[in-house]
Amino acid sequence: MERFTISEESTADDLIPIAMSIHAMLYQLPITARSRANPGVRVEGGRVIDRNYSGPVLEEVLQENRTIKKTPRSGTYRGIPVIVAPIQDTAGTAIGAIGVVDISGIFDLAGLMEHRQAILRQIGGGETPSPEPPARKGGP
Repeated sequence: MERFTISEESTADDLIPIAMSIHAMLYQLPITARSRANPGVRVEGGRVIDRNYSGPVLEEVLQENRTIKKTPRSGTYRGIPVIVAPIQDTAGTAIGAIGVVDISGIFDLAGLMEHRQAILRQIGGGETPSPEPPARKGGP
């Protein structure tokens, strides 16, 4: 049986299974993660984009050992709201951090799609077609 262990020295390869799972659960929102000692991973569009990633908010969370919601002024996600939380060991020490683009302030679908396209343009994903809505059964 294969076993994954996350520690302050985890590498990007150690973090990829977790990052990909969260990415899938959150409708492929961009996910970033790193350990305290090593750069980590950036996942977008269903694939690993960077295996040597760090960002200013990931680093801030490692220093402060608390969840941070903010819009970074620098880095890949400059100008895009993010939320980053620490990965803590049993003693409560931050051994890593994991983040996602923060859409919690977007409540209407049109606003979500507008922000999604802006995010994709900013991070280099370009324009992607929206998925077709599921067919409805029965009447309107």
